Amino acid sequence: MHPNPIIVYGIKNCDSIKKAMAWLDQHQIAYRFHDYRVDGLEPSLLRQFVDNLGVDAILNRRSTSWRQLNDEQKSDLSFEKSLQLMLENPTLIKRPIVSIAGQLFVGFDPDHYSVLS
Repeated sequence: MHPNPIIVYGIKNCDSIKKAMAWLDQHQIAYRFHDYRVDGLEPSLLRQFVDNLGVDAILNRRSTSWRQLNDEQKSDLSFEKSLQLMLENPTLIKRPIVSIAGQLFVGFDPDHYSVLS
């Protein structure tokens, strides 16, 4: 077991989440999955993501969820408005966000995970 817990954040039916968890399983690396729909998304957790990664790195403007927002929601996108949109619609957050040894990574990239095996 890795000394710091590995946490995979996202939603379970996401292909990128499935790839990340399959890679971790294949390499027999223990992790915990945090499903926004089941476990929720606390403002403090989102703030941690944003403080470490930046809003632009985690707000997925190419997602189906983004396209379903109305023009008013997408316009005049301030920092606070971005946070509020992601809290209300966690599917707007790029997936997965993975916490490894206290570092956060966005997206599935085996190179980030290879330090674990």
